[in-house]
Amino acid sequence: MSVRTHDTVDAAAEPPRPARPLRDRFNSPTQAIARFLAQRSLLKPVVWSITRVTVIGKEQLAGISGGYVAVANHSSHLDTPLIVGSLPRPMARYLAAGAAADYFFSVWWRRGLTALFFNAFPIRRSASTPRPISPKTLLSRGIPLLIFPEGTRSKDGELGPFKPGAAALAIACDVPCIPIAVIGAHQAHPRGTNWPRRGRQPVAVVYGQPLRRLADETSELLTERLRKEILRLRELHSAEILSQTSPRGAHK
Repeated sequence: MSVRTHDTVDAAAEPPRPARPLRDRFNSPTQAIARFLAQRSLLKPVVWSITRVTVIGKEQLAGISGGYVAVANHSSHLDTPLIVGSLPRPMARYLAAGAAADYFFSVWWRRGLTALFFNAFPIRRSASTPRPISPKTLLSRGIPLLIFPEGTRSKDGELGPFKPGAAALAIACDVPCIPIAVIGAHQAHPRGTNWPRRGRQPVAVVYGQPLRRLADETSELLTERLRKEILRLRELHSAEILSQTSPRGAHK
């Protein structure tokens, strides 16, 4: 009598199941909705009502998706709200903004607010400050970053030296850098003041053409290209933006 055998499947031969993508506050759809409501129904209306915002160069952003590094000059607390509020919604949805760990993450309420409004991650300004979150890990997961390479707000509105960290991240993860010039924010809300000046001061966000690493280009050289492009954008548009007259009835 013949015995019929059944084929067996070798479990080791089965292809491994793809790992589920990590979900946390940085790419949570639920938190993205809450952040969108906070940004677009509260933060943006306030900032746009106390300043006069001009956005230039959004056509440069066509075709950008997934991870990127937004690189901007920094002279005011208005900078991040202006950039986040002017970006196209798909690009701003999961954008994570770098914030000084020793200030924004030192107190629970500041940590909570920056996480809610800006999806913030901590940037160390000193070697002694712990860094529980790696910006490189975020970027490798497709989460775009907003970084201010000067490391702190300018005291006089002029560009300071750029640190190469943002460019190094873009090179390591093979993503574009988007140069962004913020104009007028220092005049509208300079460092050391608690609230923007009265009179709806003119401000602008200017987007430049995304830059990628050239062959054999170091992070220092890419950083210098980014800084020169931001300077060029500022010089090109500052006179036009800052010469705008105040609206009727506004206080200078």
